[in-house]
Amino acid sequence: MANKRELPPKEAAVFRNLLKNYETRQYKKGLKLAEGILKKFPEHGETLALKGLFLNNLEKKEEGYEYVKKGLRQDLTSHICWHVYGLLHRADKNYEEAAKCYANALKFNKNDLNILRDYAILQTQMRQYDALVETRTRLLENKPQNPPFWLGLAIAYQLVNEPENGVKVLDSLAESNIVATTNAFETSELAMYHNMLLEETGDYQKALDHLMQIEKQVTDKRNWKEKHAMYLVKLGRKEEGEKAYRLLVSENPHHVGYLKELLDLKGTDEAGALLAELFAQYPRSKAIGNLILEYAHGDSFKMKAEAALQNGLRKGIPSLFSSMKKFYHDSEKQSMIEEIVLRYYNSLEKSHTFGVDSVKEPPTALLWTMYYLAKHYDYHRQLDKALEFIDKAIDHTPTVVELYMTKGRILKHAGKIEEASQVMNTARELDLQDRFINSKSAKYMIRAGKVEEAEQILGLFTRKDCNTLQDLIDMQGQWLMVEEGDAFLKKKNYGKALKRFHTLEKFYVDFFDDQFDFHSYCLRKLTLRAYVSALRWEDKIRAHPYYLKAAKGAVQAYIALSDKSLEKDEFDGTNMTEADKKKARNKARKAAMKAQQEQEAKKAQAKEDASKNKHDKKPTDLDPEGDSYLHTENPLEDALQFVKPLELISPDSAEVNALGFDIYIRQQKYLLAAKALYKISKVEKSSPSFKSRLESLEKAVKDHKDLDSKIKEIVDIKLSELKKSLN
Repeated sequence: MANKRELPPKEAAVFRNLLKNYETRQYKKGLKLAEGILKKFPEHGETLALKGLFLNNLEKKEEGYEYVKKGLRQDLTSHICWHVYGLLHRADKNYEEAAKCYANALKFNKNDLNILRDYAILQTQMRQYDALVETRTRLLENKPQNPPFWLGLAIAYQLVNEPENGVKVLDSLAESNIVATTNAFETSELAMYHNMLLEETGDYQKALDHLMQIEKQVTDKRNWKEKHAMYLVKLGRKEEGEKAYRLLVSENPHHVGYLKELLDLKGTDEAGALLAELFAQYPRSKAIGNLILEYAHGDSFKMKAEAALQNGLRKGIPSLFSSMKKFYHDSEKQSMIEEIVLRYYNSLEKSHTFGVDSVKEPPTALLWTMYYLAKHYDYHRQLDKALEFIDKAIDHTPTVVELYMTKGRILKHAGKIEEASQVMNTARELDLQDRFINSKSAKYMIRAGKVEEAEQILGLFTRKDCNTLQDLIDMQGQWLMVEEGDAFLKKKNYGKALKRFHTLEKFYVDFFDDQFDFHSYCLRKLTLRAYVSALRWEDKIRAHPYYLKAAKGAVQAYIALSDKSLEKDEFDGTNMTEADKKKARNKARKAAMKAQQEQEAKKAQAKEDASKNKHDKKPTDLDPEGDSYLHTENPLEDALQFVKPLELISPDSAEVNALGFDIYIRQQKYLLAAKALYKISKVEKSSPSFKSRLESLEKAVKDHKDLDSKIKEIVDIKLSELKKSLN
């Protein structure tokens, strides 16, 4: 192989230029040079592989893969061929296959820096942190004068929860006299990242000492002060900690976090005096005003609540209820607020005053008081009273958008979705320039089953050169995918419903893929703290409520498809002759074949349309009806793909385990079903749905005749434990 790989000096020089052409993205020039070499040496594996790489980057993917595979067949021991094959898989975001290719490449050239660097990036993307430490160590050993390799190893140790080793790496970098930074910002970021590692070791004294040493280097003064205050408190130095937090409050009196830290230091007994002192210093701080109400009780709260309510109602602040709602968890405060606002309402109707003095209020004060009461009663689901007050408010001033929006919300809570959508559309028509109310109106229309009409309304704010739905997909509008998916699910249009849920799931795949380029960028730019935070955030991104909603809808749809296919499979031949049974089976087979042919014809037509428009920049949806999801062969496995990420993020969530249970019991995986049910029991064992699932598992195990005796024994033990816990 080695002899076959060697080229004459002239061609070898051209081959080296090929690599430079790839690095400088001169793909056409590189392709031309590769073809020149292949005319003389048509079986040179590495040149074949590079030709495939150039073709792939020139949007000739299939041809590119063919040449790379051909190159590999000619030279299986070439690290270049394997590396190129890995680059193709990486471009297709097939990270597992790319990692295998890089591992093979390293077998034949274990110290190639380019391969090691690409392999480390892949391991970070795939969260293979233990292996990442080894790869980063090899990179550093091979080129210790490269600062990003030091930083990469420190981050790798942090990601495997060994920050103390990360600290050692940074200490060694400092001692080596290698220049790791080029400007003040980078110096600051590296120093603060070093401090972040010290903090994660749990040695707060050491972290504080280091923080004091780097004070002059740090440009992020706000974060330095936050860390300084936090370390002082952690070390029990309360007086110094209070002084540090007072300094932060003076710089930003609207930051609730700083205020709460101060309150924790002073204790509940001194909270009132502290807040009064701070409010005198910073009277414009809404955060301090809210905390005063939170810590006040009895007559003190009543007096302060009256001042806040009068100010909000007089100024006509629509968000007043949202501000006061946070105090509703306290029943005494809630009753006081209700009594105050009702008193204001009666007084304003009679004398146009709040009843506390003879000053007349503007007419809008009554309007916003009625608005507040409508929201108050809606919150308590006293919907008749809520409707009464919102109708009075609309009669008073029929041109305020917020009134109609609130009425629509009340009607929605009353289950009158059609009427709610009409009212919300009236609100939209009052302000056609407001995108928020446009989206709100569309959402209510979708819930009323008017999907096409909703898309037309949304189209008023989307690009005109693009289909409305496609534009909103490009903008990754999660709420729309969930709402339309649920709407199609109600209509039992499972294909379109699953299409929407899978589109949302693809958003999360894109979110995760988008971090790829930052694995190298952040090491070069030294934005290390933000980078580590982003990695940790990405790991929990699917905990977002929209993903959970989509997962619920997808599982529901796939379970419906699975149950439907089971009903079809359970052929009822009772009271039928053998000839009739044969006819019925043939008829069912023909119907299935016809459906499959129709599906294939649709796909062929869609591909033909796509090829006609291949030069058109507008994306073409090859499966607008979601037929590929509708005719899946493994609906339960497909459903499980939505649930597995949630099981990793929220293993004890009752909602997540309920989704898992509904799939596992149909897959006859009774141990997993019992495990999910056990986790549900810790949260909501008194609910009817839990008892129903318990009974269904018991029945399924009992009816399963061929069940392994050991599995049956374990499940029976779990079931008996769960039954005892109910008593």
